[in-house]
Amino acid sequence: MFVDVWRGLAIIGVVVYHFGWDLNFFGYITPDLMFSEPVTAFARVLAGSFMFLAGVSLVLAHHSKVLWRKFLKRLVKLVAAAAAISIITYFLFPEGFIYFGVLHSIAVASVLGLAFLRLPIGLVFLASLAMLAAPLFFETSLFDPRILAWIGFAAEPPMANDFVPVFPWFGVTLAGVGSTRLFLSRRAVRDAPPKPANGAVVRRVAWIGQQTLPIYLLHQPLLFIGFVVFTIFSET
Repeated sequence: MFVDVWRGLAIIGVVVYHFGWDLNFFGYITPDLMFSEPVTAFARVLAGSFMFLAGVSLVLAHHSKVLWRKFLKRLVKLVAAAAAISIITYFLFPEGFIYFGVLHSIAVASVLGLAFLRLPIGLVFLASLAMLAAPLFFETSLFDPRILAWIGFAAEPPMANDFVPVFPWFGVTLAGVGSTRLFLSRRAVRDAPPKPANGAVVRRVAWIGQQTLPIYLLHQPLLFIGFVVFTIFSET
C-alpha cells in the first residue's frame, strides 16, 4: 500500500508539473518561472521517484522467482506506451520529441534489473553508485546522436521534452532494488501481515497509484485540449 501511495503522489506531481508546462507553452507564465531551479529539481524528484519505484516493484513482484508471463505482459505495455509517446511527440514537437523518456527508461531498467534480483545486496548498491557516478567522469560527443544519447554519456544530447538516460537513472532503480531486498531480508517484515490503508484520502491516493500508466498517458492530452479550448474561448 505504501508503494501505491508513493506512486500516486508521484503521478499527481507529474500532472501538476505538466499543468505548469502547458501554462508556459500557451504563454500564461514565463519560461523563467517554469524552468527555474526549484521546478527543475521538482521534475527530477518525480523522475527519480518513478525510477526508484521501478526497482521496488521489480523486487516485490519477482523476489521469489521471476514470473515471466506477468513480467512480459507489463514490459509489452511499457514498450507500447513509450513508443506511442515517441511517435505522438515527434509529430507535435519534432525538434524536442521524447526519444527516451521516463517510460523508455523504466522499460530498459526493468529488463536490466532482472540481473540484480539474486546478486548480493552489497553488490547491488555498489553497482547503483557506479551507475550514478559514471556520467560525472565520462562524457563524449560520440554519444551525442539520438541512437546513442539514451545511454547517458552524451556531451550534448539532442533536446527532448523528457530525457531519462540509462546512466545515471538506472542507478536509481538499482537503489530501489537494493533497498527493497534489504527491507525484505528482515524476518519481522516478511512475516508481518499487510496492513489496510487508513483514511479515505490515503485509499484514494493509493488507487491513483494503481492507475499510473493510463493517467500518465491520458492526462497531458486532456490538459492540452483543455488549454486549447480555454484559449479559443478567452480570445472570442
